Amino acid sequence: RLCVPLLLASLPAMAAGEDDSPALQDAWGDFWLFRFFVNAAGYASIVVPGFLLIHYFKRKNYLETGRGICFPVIKSCVFGSEVKSAHQEDGSLPARAEPTESSTAQQVFKLLFCAAGLQASYLTWGVLQERVMTRTYGATDTDPGEKFKDSQFLVFMNRILAFTVAGLYCALTKQPRHGAPMYKYSFASLSNILSSWCQYEALKYISFPTQVLAKASKVIPVMMMGKLVSRKSYEYWEYLTAALISLGVSMFLLSSAPNRHVSTVTTFSGVVLLAGYIIFDSFTSNWQDALFTYKMSPVQMMFGVNVFSCLFTVGSLLEQGALLESVRFMARHSEFTAHAVLLSVCSACGQLFIFYTINQFGAAVFTIIMTLRQAFAILLSCLIYGHTVTVVGGLGVAVVFVALFLRVYARSRMKKRSKKLPPGESPVQKV
Repeated sequence: RLCVPLLLASLPAMAAGEDDSPALQDAWGDFWLFRFFVNAAGYASIVVPGFLLIHYFKRKNYLETGRGICFPVIKSCVFGSEVKSAHQEDGSLPARAEPTESSTAQQVFKLLFCAAGLQASYLTWGVLQERVMTRTYGATDTDPGEKFKDSQFLVFMNRILAFTVAGLYCALTKQPRHGAPMYKYSFASLSNILSSWCQYEALKYISFPTQVLAKASKVIPVMMMGKLVSRKSYEYWEYLTAALISLGVSMFLLSSAPNRHVSTVTTFSGVVLLAGYIIFDSFTSNWQDALFTYKMSPVQMMFGVNVFSCLFTVGSLLEQGALLESVRFMARHSEFTAHAVLLSVCSACGQLFIFYTINQFGAAVFTIIMTLRQAFAILLSCLIYGHTVTVVGGLGVAVVFVALFLRVYARSRMKKRSKKLPPGESPVQKV
């Protein structure tokens, strides 16, 4: 039953030929859904034995009966200390430290440093991401060149550097005593890998500005799920801004340049991949929030998640034989090597800037900086790669970002008001 729809879905892509869109794949080995299941099978070959081992150690009551040189490792991976922090009442990120007394000039300098670091890291990352996934390498007058197709290898490159940076930071600085069982990081790691993979793959079927706007509109499905599943209630301004975001995204997607032609298959694939990104990314953040009930720092979280990310991706790449193939591609194209390394550096540095900015200035300031970054990313992508945006599409982009800034402003006002509420009352649940 599954093969028939897959075959029907791939036939239009194969029949369209090379003249329609370079993103259309012409072989089963390059079909994104096929690669998704192959990658998932590789992860399952690590997850299933790990699950059986964890179940075995817990059933055997290894914490009471175990001994020997492997006991500390098994205890840390399977059981942890199971001591949760009493300070994390809602499972959210640790409260930022109150800034020490410093001059206004120093605070302004720190804010400019954080803003510049975040913008430089993620704008460069966005430009390189689009370059690697949509352009060819080694093109000459006689040779059209070749594209790099394995998104999982790029995820591996990003995670291995992030793992190294987080590990060095934890080793060189004082960190809280770790209490969470290590295996619990694997859930966030797996969803994080899949969300990153969907993000890279989507660029083969949609433009980068479309991807950025889809990320900005992530609040809409989150609100819908909260209303249907958890029976959450929202303020009027949350419904208003969600409607504005929906309107802006619709204006952008429905507007098209006269020479724009995208096949139905390509558009559908891009939408499915973006939906996968949103679902997996939402799970990652929620699971990490739950893990923060253990007393840990954000860098410890970064280290734990990336340990499993490296394990899953390198295992899957080795099983598919794709690791050596990607290394050969790097050897053939030094430009790709430089892009992949710089992509990883930007990703790792960006994560550190996120932690530092939230710790120094709070989530509201961080959200404003990142919202501006999304607007700049769309502008840069259009300037560098020549994406055409109509007047209606430009107005749609403007509506989306105005709505996002309204959300930040309204949320900060609600947070101030909630601090003045009597002890028995609680503010309305917000997204």
